[in-house]
Amino acid sequence: MATDTKDIVKDALKLSPLERANLVDHLLSSLDQPDKNIDNLWRIEVEDRIKAYKSGKIKFVTLDEVLSRCGLDN
Repeated sequence: MATDTKDIVKDALKLSPLERANLVDHLLSSLDQPDKNIDNLWRIEVEDRIKAYKSGKIKFVTLDEVLSRCGLDN
């Protein structure tokens, strides 16, 4: 980590929890830039999954089933 970055982190840690949360939100938002190529790939994926579901190639699984399979049900 560059010295400037270390200084920024050191200063950021002095902020209140709310101020740090806002800072994190701004930083993450700056990384979430639209990408038409990725958006198009996701659109195609969604359409393919819908077609597979409608044709019976894949079945519907409830959230409860997924959580149970992952051992996350309570």
